Amino acid sequence: MKHNFGAGPGILPQEVLKQAAEAVLNFNNSGLSILEISHRTPDFESVVSEACSLVKELLNLNDDYAITFLHGGASMQFAMVPFNLLGAGETAAYLDSGTWASKAIKEAKFFGNVNVIASSKEANYTFIPKDYTIPADAKYFHVTSNNTIYGTQLHEFPESPVPLVSDMSSDIFSRVFDANKFGLIYAGAQKNMGPAGVALAIIKKDLLGKLDRKIPSMLNYQLHIENGSMYNTPPVFAIYVSMLTLRWVKAQGGVAAMEKINNKKAATLYAEIDRNSLFKGTCVAEDRSRMNVCFIMENQELEKEFLDFVKKADIVGLKGHRSVGGFRASIYNALPQSSVDHLVNVMQEFENLKK
Repeated sequence: MKHNFGAGPGILPQEVLKQAAEAVLNFNNSGLSILEISHRTPDFESVVSEACSLVKELLNLNDDYAITFLHGGASMQFAMVPFNLLGAGETAAYLDSGTWASKAIKEAKFFGNVNVIASSKEANYTFIPKDYTIPADAKYFHVTSNNTIYGTQLHEFPESPVPLVSDMSSDIFSRVFDANKFGLIYAGAQKNMGPAGVALAIIKKDLLGKLDRKIPSMLNYQLHIENGSMYNTPPVFAIYVSMLTLRWVKAQGGVAAMEKINNKKAATLYAEIDRNSLFKGTCVAEDRSRMNVCFIMENQELEKEFLDFVKKADIVGLKGHRSVGGFRASIYNALPQSSVDHLVNVMQEFENLKK
């Protein structure tokens, strides 16, 4: 068994992988693969319908919101959000808390003015900016809920006088929050929801249709919503596996149950990082992510040796992003507590070797 701490595409539940594998050969006893069925068939239309219903149920969304599944991942949403919400000459506010927030800011500047109201860039994004004021005249305020590269997370979302927009690619469905306080939520699937190839967008309906700008069809949220995520051929397999994963989250007890499990995993690993004489965290303790645990070695010359050591212990995906170095343990929903316990044991074994 491999213990997969990869940041993305991330680990998926074993039962979801088995169900998906069966569907690749024979989907719903149709004699056809999920990879070759028409997206216009009732069987697949029911997949999209169930996926949307599960999103609403798991996040307790009210009827003011529309759900759509889109091509292009979260990176496409960096442009789609301002294209649909920000008019020429208008200003959007952004919080710069990491690489993906910075990329979202870059894209938004093509469509209107961007006010970066706070940033932790000068500290290499080792904390979440705080004590800022959200301008009441902004069209929306954009935050990145969890920073996969730097291992920081917004544990509480701000009260905003303008529509709140969030990239939740790496922590959606991992913790309880009030989704109904947001104007728009988007997330690439490949961390907590499914495989790479699809993005989820949750949009408050009254935000759309207010711009004079002409929006190309494939970048127009309204068209995707009106066509039930099937304006063109959708990423069928990715949506199907996402639906299976959402079913799995519900079967575990929903988002509240996932949060309890995730908090225990994170607490276990951070306790060892703080205890172990060889390791230390990379960001301020109060902003530590419960999804992406970043840490380095007190003696960086031991890093390669430790990576070789964990590889022999069937641990994969632990190498940190080049921006931070060291190690990154991504502990998404599908990663079991046993894998975290195994990593902790390996860290202790390595410490004992070096005493």
